[in-house]
Amino acid sequence: MAQRVYNVLFLCTGNSARSILAESLLNHDGAGRFAAFSAGSFPKGQVHPMALEVLESLGFPHAAFRSKSWDEFSGPDAPVFDFIFTVCDNAAGETCPIWPGHPMTAHWGIEDPAAIEGEGQRDAFVQALRYLRRRIELFLALPLSAIDDMALKAKLKDIGRQEGASTQVSG
Repeated sequence: MAQRVYNVLFLCTGNSARSILAESLLNHDGAGRFAAFSAGSFPKGQVHPMALEVLESLGFPHAAFRSKSWDEFSGPDAPVFDFIFTVCDNAAGETCPIWPGHPMTAHWGIEDPAAIEGEGQRDAFVQALRYLRRRIELFLALPLSAIDDMALKAKLKDIGRQEGASTQVSG
């Protein structure tokens, strides 16, 4: 019997840094179990060069990314998502499209590494990647096929409160 593949969408306003890092991490670490995507409410149009540099330097997929609108994932040909995670506080507070399939959602906000300019920017991206990787490790360890929705929702919310969490959004 084939193992179920869960579709996950990471959202951020610009889809240029945090959501891209998360997409790469989950596609790498969850290969075969998860298909990760990323998008933004107001995409910047290009992926932040430091996001790509950090991914490449640490051996994660980095070549095929582009900054895209969440509108790409609201059409009839879009994947049906099982999970949607916001990774920036702005995206968490925005009115999102209505996603088919009623995916489970959670806020996993961390500070924007692209807000750091000059010296220290690379370290900020590495730190963001580290925080996201910890959340993804915890997510991958969940017994998704054996946990009820209420417990899963609580666990996803707890994951968002891990080290490095930005302002929490209720819900």
